[in-house]
Amino acid sequence: MENLAIVDLGSNSTRMAITQIDANGNFREVKRVKENTRLSEGMGAEKRLQKPAMDRTIAALKRFKRIYRSYSQLSVRCISTAAVRQAVNQQEFLDRVQNEVGLTLQVLTGKQEAYYDYLGVERTLKMDHCLILDVGGASSELVLVQHKKARDMISLPFGAVNLSEQFQLGGYVRANDLFRAETLVTNRFNKVPWLRYANRVPIVLLGGANRTLARMSQVRRKQRPHSIHGYRMSSGAVYSIFRDMLSRNLAQRKRLPGLEYDRADIIVGGLLPLICLLQRNSDGRVIFSESGVREGIITEYIQQRGKQDD
Repeated sequence: MENLAIVDLGSNSTRMAITQIDANGNFREVKRVKENTRLSEGMGAEKRLQKPAMDRTIAALKRFKRIYRSYSQLSVRCISTAAVRQAVNQQEFLDRVQNEVGLTLQVLTGKQEAYYDYLGVERTLKMDHCLILDVGGASSELVLVQHKKARDMISLPFGAVNLSEQFQLGGYVRANDLFRAETLVTNRFNKVPWLRYANRVPIVLLGGANRTLARMSQVRRKQRPHSIHGYRMSSGAVYSIFRDMLSRNLAQRKRLPGLEYDRADIIVGGLLPLICLLQRNSDGRVIFSESGVREGIITEYIQQRGKQDD
């Protein structure tokens, strides 16, 4: 039995999942932890990782290391996404992670991140046709799936944290700020030519803001909290929750049932890419996936191991 630890440095949170893999390629997750480290906080237009954010993230990595080093037959894969990918002081951070934690950090390209999203979704939801949307803290990945294959994919440099910071969406949201943010997102979508083929397919959602939306919907429907994997909403239900968020200031938003306290200041920015896509989508269905980049990496890892054994 082999153990694979995947450490994922996102722009908003740092996560670790430990998965046991048997000789036949079957796997199950045995440990999962998350810390809200906000690595992309304060990067601004200069795109510079700030020392407090780097310190928080490295402290979390050290705590994760104390957990995974107790597992035998262990492989560790450490990845990072948009915050480190965009950072002008990327090498400084990579060196700190290597020197202080002993981890070699792989910086995923935007297309690699999108591809792993696709692998994770396709393995578990098996959608014939869909548009995958993964909203992170500092980027959003889009994948057009047709006949179960990833036809096109792209990573765009906006997400929950940087949209919220740039357009002051953290507290009570002013109409002018929301309009400016929506205009930026819409204009970027309009420059992706293949998105016109995604107007009549369901949208599969990944990312922390989207998971929060699903949990809020479950609470509203008075459903017992359960896995959101495969959970469905209509565009009307999404709009209803989004309008409710916009009518509240930060303190009021923190009290919304199902909304994590520490996500309340970035949830409007985090849901804006979905809102903009739904406005151009006539299908109106959204489907949530709990399988994404980490599950995609596991899928690739098992596939490569099988080739080596042949």
